[in-house]
Amino acid sequence: MQLSRSDLADFAYFMAIARHRSFSRAALELGVTPSALSHAMTALEERRGVRLLNRTTRSVTLTAAGEEFFATIESPLERISEAAENLNRYRDAPAGRVRINVLEDAAPLLLDPVMPFFVDRYPDVEIDISVNNRLIDVIGSGFDAGIRYGGTVPEDMVARRLSPGMRWVAAASPDYIDRFGAPKTPDELLQHRCIGIRLGNDQLYHWEFERGGETAEIATPGPLTVDESHAAIGFGLAGVGIIYGVERVLQPHLDRGALIRVLDDWASMGEGFHIYYSSRRQVPTALRLLIDLIREISPLGH
Repeated sequence: MQLSRSDLADFAYFMAIARHRSFSRAALELGVTPSALSHAMTALEERRGVRLLNRTTRSVTLTAAGEEFFATIESPLERISEAAENLNRYRDAPAGRVRINVLEDAAPLLLDPVMPFFVDRYPDVEIDISVNNRLIDVIGSGFDAGIRYGGTVPEDMVARRLSPGMRWVAAASPDYIDRFGAPKTPDELLQHRCIGIRLGNDQLYHWEFERGGETAEIATPGPLTVDESHAAIGFGLAGVGIIYGVERVLQPHLDRGALIRVLDDWASMGEGFHIYYSSRRQVPTALRLLIDLIREISPLGH
């Protein structure tokens, strides 16, 4: 049985659904509607006379035929995608679409200064950005790359540094300090109200401090725990407790006096932002252009 153009398009749709086990997430990756995907899969199954997907209102799984089909066409379709991407390199004006999963802090610090230049320089390139602090399988979730702090990049990925190390500080509002005073050592945080940090893997983060050769990790007490830095900043500004974060993120509030550093001589350095992607796939042109421009502009320095 010969392949038609409809088959090839529907094969790509099937691969996205199989990776995500979700019509809605596959539709987001492909830029189509879930309804269009559903109709395409129904048409494919009817043309081939084989059911590939088990669908319920809550889940999508592969049938035995679907599993075998997925394993068979995955590599060939990846090679076809790479061949198409190679052709894009010969265009006078680069085009394409890339999806990246970005840590919350990286959006204002890295992307805001770069994207105005990017869209002017490459108007035919589409960048789909998902801002999410959770640690996810970026490739399995349909992204081409992710941006995280260096220490959290999966080991099986290719990682490229996008910024120098970042200084982490504790800070509180003037009202909080007036009411409760400022800690003089990290251990004194145990007698304070702190806004805890929940990491992308659901673990509670121990605040890290260093001074000379001394180091400290504090499991901070407090009434609130957040997984988003802007929420923590809001609570800090409101005087709820002491917060901890990247100094550059807090800098606007520090500059205007709405937040005041505490334990400044104990500030610690952490790894900078890294972009990471699969070592098994060719880097899409759009992604390569974005990486090159971030490194060219270097909004956070070299």
